[in-house]
Amino acid sequence: MSDLRIQQPGDDAGLRDWQYVHNVIIPTHALSMAEVRERAERNHLEVAYCDDVLVGCSTVRPPTDDTLTATVIARVLAAHRGQGIGTELYGRGVDRARKLNAKTIETVVLSCNEDGLRFAKKHGFVEIERYLLPGDTIPWVDLRLS
Repeated sequence: MSDLRIQQPGDDAGLRDWQYVHNVIIPTHALSMAEVRERAERNHLEVAYCDDVLVGCSTVRPPTDDTLTATVIARVLAAHRGQGIGTELYGRGVDRARKLNAKTIETVVLSCNEDGLRFAKKHGFVEIERYLLPGDTIPWVDLRLS
């Protein structure tokens, strides 16, 4: 693999990179910069680069007090899949969730993202629910690490 660099977005340029990957992978739920900034305040976001080329991003939603469940999401642009980038992003996300005292790890994948579903299942996640958000036509899939 090329030189992989993963970091928290430290400025608007980094947040725009995170937004770009998110919106490419999840076109049915494109986020504005205001929404990305809000997410950066409540979640742990990271952006991944290979040799300074944007390749992916991740999100860790911290565990809630009542369930101790964290959500870890790794996204890799299609041209860069199959190189271990998702595994690295996912591993870092799980480590972060565990440091935040998560007892359960979940992820969420858009059902049309076959690569994402295959990746999650390969890494030990099992489907727990499919649902449509208001106005959506493509279901979301919630998965839990078994």
